Order: sequence, then C-alpha cells, then structure tokens
Amino acid sequence: MLDKLKDNMQSKENTVEKNDLFARLKEIKTAGIEKINATFLPEELQLVRANLIGRKGKVTEILKSVGQASPEVRKILGQAANEVKQVLSDAIDQHNEHLLDSLSSVDGEVDITLPGIVPQQGGLHPITQICYDLNDAFNSLGFEVFSEPEITSELFAFDNLNFPPEHPARESMDTYWIKGHDEGHGAKRLCMRPHLTGASVRYLQQHGAPARFVYPGRVYRNETTDARHERAFFQYEALIVDKDFSFASGKILVKTILDKVFGRDVKVRMRVGYFPFVEPGFEIDMLCLVCDGAGCKVCKHVGWIEVMPGGTPHPNVLKAAGLDPSVWSGFYINIGLDRLVMMRYGVDDVRLFHSADLRFLNQFK
Repeated sequence: MLDKLKDNMQSKENTVEKNDLFARLKEIKTAGIEKINATFLPEELQLVRANLIGRKGKVTEILKSVGQASPEVRKILGQAANEVKQVLSDAIDQHNEHLLDSLSSVDGEVDITLPGIVPQQGGLHPITQICYDLNDAFNSLGFEVFSEPEITSELFAFDNLNFPPEHPARESMDTYWIKGHDEGHGAKRLCMRPHLTGASVRYLQQHGAPARFVYPGRVYRNETTDARHERAFFQYEALIVDKDFSFASGKILVKTILDKVFGRDVKVRMRVGYFPFVEPGFEIDMLCLVCDGAGCKVCKHVGWIEVMPGGTPHPNVLKAAGLDPSVWSGFYINIGLDRLVMMRYGVDDVRLFHSADLRFLNQFK
C-alpha cells in the first residue's frame, strides 16, 4: 500500500518532501520488524514498543507532523502512518506472546511424579492469634466483643474512671495528647488511648446493664521500651456488670480463661493493688511459664509475672455510666496481651513481637 500511495502523490506539490516521509516510514517499518524479532526478553520488548509507537516513538512523531501537510496530502499520509503503526503493534503483540510461551517451557524431560513446590503461606501474628483465642473463650461464656476508636478524650480516659485531677497519668510524660486538641479539659482534650478501660463506661452508657463484654485493642504509653514494655502494645479487657456478683466468681473467671488459653493448669495469685477505677482492686499474677517459676529476666527473677489488674468497678465509674452502685456490681480484668503471648511461646523480650522481623515471626505460622 505504501508504494501505491506513493505513486498517487507524484503529481502533488512538495513531492520530494512527501517522498522523504514515505521513505522514512518504510525504513521505520523494516528496521522495527528486525528489532522486534531480535528481542528475547518481554521487558526489552516493551522498550522497543515505546521507541517505535509510544507517546514519543518514531511513528508517533511522523503522525504529529501530518497536521502540517496540505489537506489533500494529510489524509493519505495519515493513513500510511497509521498502517505502519498497526503493523508494528501486531508484530510486537505476536512476538510478546511467543516470548511468554517460551519462558514457560522447560528444557528436557519432566518427571510428573515428583512432588510440587508448596507455595508459601502467611499466618496470623501471635498477638492476633491469642486475641482470637480469647474471643473464643469469652464467647463460649456469653461475652460480647466490643471496640472503640484509638483516639479518645480525657473524659473517657480519666474523668469517668475516677482518676484524680492531679494524677500523673494525665501528664504528657505518660499519655500522648493530640497536638491542637490538648488544651482544655474533659471531652475537648483528646489523646491516644492510654488504656482500654474507658470503653467500659462508653459501652455501659450505650447498652446499660446487666452487661458482659470484652474489648481488645492497641493502647499507647509514653514510656521507655525494654524486654517487658512497649510504647504501643495490646490489651484485652473484660467486664461483667450484674446484681450481686461475687468477687469469688471473678477469680474463677480469671483461672478458667487462662487455663483455656494455655491448655493447661495455670497457677494464679491475687495481690491487693490500687487502681482508681476499681474498689477493691487487685494485681493478678500468673506463674512465669518462661522459666516455670524458677526466675528469669521476664519475671524479674521472682517466678511470677503480673498479667492483669482486676477488681470490682468503683462506684464512681458506675455512676459515670449512669448506673446505681447500690444496685449494680461486677468484676473487671485487663489482660496484657503482649505478656500473655510471651508466656505462651516462652519468649523473653516483648519487642520481638513488634519488630516486623520475618525471621522471628515465621516461627508462628
């Protein structure tokens, strides 16, 4: 067709210039086909495509110059350039298909009786896995799973939980306050939640009592990291609010959950402790499973490790939730998920679980 079009234009003005364009198109077509056939990698073929028919390719440059030709010449020259572009595009597609087919072929005979290569699979992070296990354990006991935003306010993080106005936890040395929203008091002062306990009041305000629910999530503390502490870590809280709920039932709950999660008998002990949101309050320890009570750096060589505070919700917390403390009581625990995972797998440094080191995490798939 190029030769026919060339003959039809011999009588036109600027014949020499048009002949040069046709010759250039023919040259691009011939050289392009040779270049395509001499390419042996799909990625190199894409570079050839860009050089020939891409936005700044050789054929594209000629098409851009067509607009400068006279109207009677423009149509014929445009058809010729588009024809070359289509020929080159088809040649590239066909050769690319051939290259892909050849790359997938295997030289020599193939023994189809040999086992295949098992594709790699991901797995749940150990903290996520133990959270799911706790969900299953509590669901079996009739608990609901609840969640709240990671950004909360001074109202829910401290005021509703009976924290005194001068309590050090309200300071920036402990809590991450949101810049631009760290002035004022109460609901107007925002922070990254330093604990999950504020969700207890939030839930009770929305759903009332009786209640039985858990609320897992990440919390944030402005503190120095070490083998037992992180700035961003995971907690798992549980709360029962009911009439005439005995404290002994709460202790049985703790023992039942730990035994179910670890699949073995877990020794626990309760020590008197002070927390603004419970009265009475207790520190709940479990025997260190890293050293089986012999003493290690995780348990500070005492054989026991603190895994959760617990106790009866303080009357002021129940009042903040809109409940009458003379009618309602209950039991609260806050499980340190990170430490629980350390106990499950015998790991002596919590920072490893937050390191994103696949060499470590691949052990738990």
